[in-house]
Amino acid sequence: MDINYNTDVIVVGAGPCGVSAALEVARGGKKVVLIDRAKYAGSKNMYGGAIYKTALQEIFQEDFETLPYERIINSHSWAFLTDTGSCSITFQDETNSEAYAIKRFNLEKWMIEIAKKKGVYFAPNTLVKKLIQKDGYVVGVETELEEYYAPIVILADGVNSLLAKELNLREKYQPKDVILSVKETIKLDKKTIEERFNLKEDLTNGVTKMYLGNPKDTNAIFMMGFLYTFKDTLMLGVGANLADLAKNKLNINDLLEYLKNHNDIKPLIKDGQILEYSAHLIPETGYNKMPKLTDNGVIIAGDAAGFINSVHFEGTNYALISGKLAGKTALSALENSNYSQGFLSLYKKELDKSFILKDLYTYRNIIDRLYDRRSSIMNYYPYKIKEFFEIVTSANCKSKSVQFRNYLLSFLKDRNLKELVKDGFAAFRCVLDIFFGR
Repeated sequence: MDINYNTDVIVVGAGPCGVSAALEVARGGKKVVLIDRAKYAGSKNMYGGAIYKTALQEIFQEDFETLPYERIINSHSWAFLTDTGSCSITFQDETNSEAYAIKRFNLEKWMIEIAKKKGVYFAPNTLVKKLIQKDGYVVGVETELEEYYAPIVILADGVNSLLAKELNLREKYQPKDVILSVKETIKLDKKTIEERFNLKEDLTNGVTKMYLGNPKDTNAIFMMGFLYTFKDTLMLGVGANLADLAKNKLNINDLLEYLKNHNDIKPLIKDGQILEYSAHLIPETGYNKMPKLTDNGVIIAGDAAGFINSVHFEGTNYALISGKLAGKTALSALENSNYSQGFLSLYKKELDKSFILKDLYTYRNIIDRLYDRRSSIMNYYPYKIKEFFEIVTSANCKSKSVQFRNYLLSFLKDRNLKELVKDGFAAFRCVLDIFFGR
């Protein structure tokens, strides 16, 4: 093809995935343009607040030591909520330094500055209107102001990738395939946060809390709440399935208010000032609905490819590593002057060898199984757990054996045997998948 290319690679989207891809290309000695529609790095991005060490070190190498984190997160809690209380489990280890609380704006500003120093050309405030195609190949992008031409275009433009849709590389998302997450950043002074969460002044420990459970008077909503501690702010949010929200005619903010006013959470955010409210869509398509990852002249990575493991709240590390592998594949294509879909399928082979597709395959059916049993997970068992511990902790002059027998009989009374068997079978299948997956 007779095309005058302005650069070697174009990356669309300057989140962690896009920066990682561009950085890999620049380190390989090639010219790369990183395009983002935001006015500045991080301005349109939202996530809960934790990012993990291993992927960051692999991508940013010696620059990792300058990561602008606010706390090291080494206390992780999971709680089942009822309307008046909770039952929780906590894993805490002060020697664990794998997770960091960091604001997305600070993270992406830091990443962009490193990428620019390594030779990446960053074009913010630039909207890509469409892909330029010639003879069945993607050969560039058209923006509002100009056209960029390159033999390889990497799409890292997020969950609602219009460019991937333009190429018909993925199926149309259904409401059940997408989570709507909202979050508030709540201002509290540093000392108050440290007292409420039993944290040290030197920022070497921090807390993350996950919440499961619905208000008792609502239908089962497949949701999860989260809370993260920062230096002088908290991040509190909730994510829920779009299909559930539509079916139950619920506003996501109703669930956020439920969390904010819950007995477990309200004291933690007391007297806090809301600094920021943000919302974000998260793909939950997984392995079974993974798009076609490459086409002639184009590679898809990160959220645009649906690389999210929502069971473990993993997304940023998937974005970073898939971006690196996309950049690595682009370098191979440039070296061989071969930009065909067949050659670019090396990207899929690299993903197959990585933890990304191994994990996505392992968890390919788990979300659907959990979703099908959401009434049990969100409404039924949290309250049965509550009943159990009410017996354990009571001293009401009644026979414990009688109370426990009645408790066991209540499973058959409250919920028929067929539903209990379905719950057990779903749990067993999930365990098999996780322990004996790919």
